[in-house]
Amino acid sequence: MTHLKPVLIVFSIFICIIFIVPTLLVLPFSSDKEKTNLNEKLEAGPGISELADSVEVAVYRSGKKVIEKLPLEQYVVGVLAGEMPADFEKEALKAQALAARTFIVNKMMSGDSSLPKGADVTDTINDQVFKNPSELASLWGADAEWKLEKISEAVLETKGQVLTYNGKPIFAAFFSTSNGYTENSEAYWQNEIPYLRSVKSPWDEKSPVFTDQKIVPITEFEQKLGVKLPEDGTVGTITLRTEGKRVANVDINGTSFTGREIRDKLGLKSSDFSWYLKDSHIVISTKGNGHGVGMSQYGANGMAKEGKDYKEIVTHYYKGVEITTSEKLLQKVTAQR
Repeated sequence: MTHLKPVLIVFSIFICIIFIVPTLLVLPFSSDKEKTNLNEKLEAGPGISELADSVEVAVYRSGKKVIEKLPLEQYVVGVLAGEMPADFEKEALKAQALAARTFIVNKMMSGDSSLPKGADVTDTINDQVFKNPSELASLWGADAEWKLEKISEAVLETKGQVLTYNGKPIFAAFFSTSNGYTENSEAYWQNEIPYLRSVKSPWDEKSPVFTDQKIVPITEFEQKLGVKLPEDGTVGTITLRTEGKRVANVDINGTSFTGREIRDKLGLKSSDFSWYLKDSHIVISTKGNGHGVGMSQYGANGMAKEGKDYKEIVTHYYKGVEITTSEKLLQKVTAQR
């Protein structure tokens, strides 16, 4: 048996090499630090902007007249909570989160000299409605926990994503409810914007604010519009409608108005209106709620109920856009500061 000893010794050395050498090769790459970095990358996921955690948004709180600063993604949570019902479908909430994030990134890049010094945005409908956690707790009461959790998930699942057109963040206009169609940008504002085109939005018919009625005394109607109604009992004639089926122009006893002018002066929900004279009042019926340009919130919720995801929703309402990461755009924001 002694002649086997050299063989056994060689075999034992070989076995040791098999087990020890791979361990030596792996050890230099197995520090706790590297494990942590790998986990962070996996948690962040592809296309997520790290700058989204470091860039702060300065919100002018119009009620208290102070500026509140918070990380961009927390700001998006507050906007989503302020702008869309938490009981909406998850994919609709994600679409709204994407629009809200794009809106603020675009605004921070372009700047706004009309804002109070040091502010990036206001907390009103002039920009985007924003609510902080304490305000939401007061507003939602016992439902605050699940609502905030659902909204936070929608923001997290779209983290760092923005809508761009030709590489630039879009003006992500949105509104409550359409009349069945969205509106071309130039029908409400002056500029023709290629991604804000009229599209069908039939889901809005199920919105609780799809229709509205307002009764205005003739004297108030005449005073607000600066007109005198004719003696024949007529109120006016719609002479042109927009591609989005709203009133483009209306003639009232020789005076011409745009649909937006009528809506603004009379405080109507929409510029898709019709009216008639009854006794000493004008009865005005409207379809839709809001300016009609961009993404319809109730339309987005209707699409989500039919199984459409947030990407399908935003590309329906914003034509020709791409969903991209905000990394390079936020780099420009930080460079400007």
